[in-house]
Amino acid sequence: MRYYANQLTNQLRQSLAPFYLVFGEEPFQEANCVLEIKQAAKKQGFDEVIKFSLLPGFDWQELIAQYNSMSLFSARTLIEFDLNQQKPGTQGSQVFKELAAHPNPDVVLILKGAKAGQDIQRSAWFKALDKSGVFIPCYPLTGAHLARWLDDQCKLLKLNLANDAKRSLLSATEGNLLATYQELEKLSLLYKSEPIDQKQVLSGLLNQAKFDIFDLNNALLQGNTKQLVKVMLKLAQDNVEPASIVWTINKEAQTLLSIKQGLQQGQNISQLFKQHSVWKNQQAATSQAIDRLTQVRLEQIIDLLAQFDTAYKRANIVAPYQALAHIALSFCQPVPFDLPYQHTN
Repeated sequence: MRYYANQLTNQLRQSLAPFYLVFGEEPFQEANCVLEIKQAAKKQGFDEVIKFSLLPGFDWQELIAQYNSMSLFSARTLIEFDLNQQKPGTQGSQVFKELAAHPNPDVVLILKGAKAGQDIQRSAWFKALDKSGVFIPCYPLTGAHLARWLDDQCKLLKLNLANDAKRSLLSATEGNLLATYQELEKLSLLYKSEPIDQKQVLSGLLNQAKFDIFDLNNALLQGNTKQLVKVMLKLAQDNVEPASIVWTINKEAQTLLSIKQGLQQGQNISQLFKQHSVWKNQQAATSQAIDRLTQVRLEQIIDLLAQFDTAYKRANIVAPYQALAHIALSFCQPVPFDLPYQHTN
């Protein structure tokens, strides 16, 4: 059954489903949904958490064994499975159908993946899990949906933002929910429930070093090597969360790849810009990046980001900012390198 991210809280209050399919292109909503499911499951005794990621050579039998095994001390288990922007393939599809046919009452499975198009939603494995589970699509928010999300966050944080202050904040963060929420948290600490006007919001944005991450967008699109190095160095100095940097780089790569593929299929570039929410002031730089970057290069960047994300979550990356800088520089020119994995004995 389908529930949107803002409906998940009510669903979890009613019951805990055996399967949760969290799919989409918006990482902040995805992360929040997964956290909310984990918290609800923990209250019901699902204390053990096991994580899997779909990487080359993944052993599907390990997932089956963990799903069907009895946990130590009879603890109930939550399994978080990240498809890493991929489809499960023939073997994985069969495994998911088998799990759906025999749900384990002592296990909750959270399956994370990229946008679930009609091809995925019509697949037998997806339908099998969805039949007794919950599907949560996490779409990028724009227009009225984005404004409504901001209103909801203000209510939760008890913030009193003027309408022009809200517009300025959304304009500055360009749909990045994580950056928007971080700014709201800062405003909450500074002003609590006092009225907040546009000037106060803009002042905070100008003084917020973390918003240098938005300079990364322009440097990526322009292929500006010097600016990329400068921005990445600043982000490292400010200890900006690498997940935010991954989100930014991946968003640009995915957008460029989708537009490039659309153009190859004969679609109109203006319509593609509208479809992918490319603002007018970014359309020229986006066009330059599309001409400069090949489809193969963009796919390599996306693959590297997926590898980095998995390794970073497992604390297997020695120098995360250095690795991300190399990936970012791939927008300028080919930069052959291996991710700096942590070697263990």
